[in-house]
Amino acid sequence: MNKELLDALEVLEKEKDISKEIMFEAIETSLVTAYKNHFEKADNVTVTVNRETGDYQIIAAKTVVEEVEDPITEISVYDAQEIDKKYEIGDVVNVKVESKEFGRIATQNAKNVILQKIREEERKAIYDQYYGKEKDIVTGIVQKINGKNVSINLGKADAVLSEKEQVKGEVFTPTERIKLYIVEVKDTPKGPKIVVSRTHPDLVKRLFEAEVAEVKDGTVEIKSIAREAGSRTKIAVYSKNKDVDAVGACVGMNGARVNAIVSELRGEKIDIINWSENPAVLIENALSPAKVVSVVADDEEKTAKVVVPDYQLSLAIGKAGQNARLAARLTGFKIDIKSESQAKELDEVGAEEIDFSEEDEEV
Repeated sequence: MNKELLDALEVLEKEKDISKEIMFEAIETSLVTAYKNHFEKADNVTVTVNRETGDYQIIAAKTVVEEVEDPITEISVYDAQEIDKKYEIGDVVNVKVESKEFGRIATQNAKNVILQKIREEERKAIYDQYYGKEKDIVTGIVQKINGKNVSINLGKADAVLSEKEQVKGEVFTPTERIKLYIVEVKDTPKGPKIVVSRTHPDLVKRLFEAEVAEVKDGTVEIKSIAREAGSRTKIAVYSKNKDVDAVGACVGMNGARVNAIVSELRGEKIDIINWSENPAVLIENALSPAKVVSVVADDEEKTAKVVVPDYQLSLAIGKAGQNARLAARLTGFKIDIKSESQAKELDEVGAEEIDFSEEDEEV
C-alpha cells in the first residue's frame, strides 16, 4: 500500500502539477480528521507521514492519572508504566494509535478530505499556470460554437470567447487552432475563469514579439498601438540602436514577418510607422500612407492642425474617417486635417476680417 501511495503521489505531481509535500500534509490532516470523527476530539493528536517510505504514525499525547476519566486524553499509571516504568502521575505519554480503530465512516471521511484537497490543488495549479500567462497570447483549439460564444480548449483549461471579444466577420470551425490574448484570469470555486480576446490591441503586440526577434529581445520597442479589430491597426515602433531599422525589422524580408501576423489576423491591415519624440513628426508618420504638407502641434493641449495636399485629403482622413481616427489614438492628439485649398481659404478669410481703427491707421 505504501508503494502504491508513493506512486500515486508521483503521478499527481507530474500530471496534475500537485506537490507531493502538499499531498503528504493533506494525508496527515485527513488522518487527524478521521481520528476526530471517531473519538470526537483530536487536540492531543499529531500525525506524521514518512516522505521516503510512506509509513505513518498517529500519536496521542495522554496525561498520566491515577484514575482515568477521559480515555482519549488520559492514561492510567498502570498502563503508562507498562510502556515505560519511568512514567509517573502528571507525565505526558505519547501513545501510538492504530488507524484501524477509526471505523469505516471515519475512514471514508478521511478519504473525502484527501480527494477534496486534490481537487483544490488541481484547481490552484491550473489557476497559477494561466494566471502566469495573463496579458500574453496562447494557442487554443476551437471546441464548439455555443450561439454567439465560442468554446476554446487551452490545454488544461477551457475558455469562452465571448461575442464582444470576437472580431466581426470571423468564423470559426471545430478543431481549428487560433491565437488568443488572455485578458484576465479569475479564481472561482469551479476553477479558473479565463477571459480571452481576439480584439485586444495587445494581441497584435504579442504577435509581433513572437514573430520579430528584435521586438522580443527589446532592440525594437513598440511604443503605441491603435487598432480597429478586423480592419486596420497602426503600430509605432522605435529602436535605440541606430543600426537597426525598426520598421524594417517588423516588416521582415519581403514582408514575411508582418504578413505572418496579417495572416493570423485574417487579413487585417497593419501600418507600421517610426515613433518620434517630436509630436509633429509623429503625427505626420501616423497619417501614413497620406503625404503631409505641414503639422502644427500643441503639446500642452494635445491638439494638432494638419495640412495635406488637396488630392491626399480623402486618403489622410480614410474611409469613414478611419485613418485619422487611428492616427489620433496612436499619437494621443486631437487632429484637425485640412487640405491646402481649405487652409488657404481660411487664411484669406482671416485676413479679410482684420479691422484697422483710424487710430491704428494714423500710427
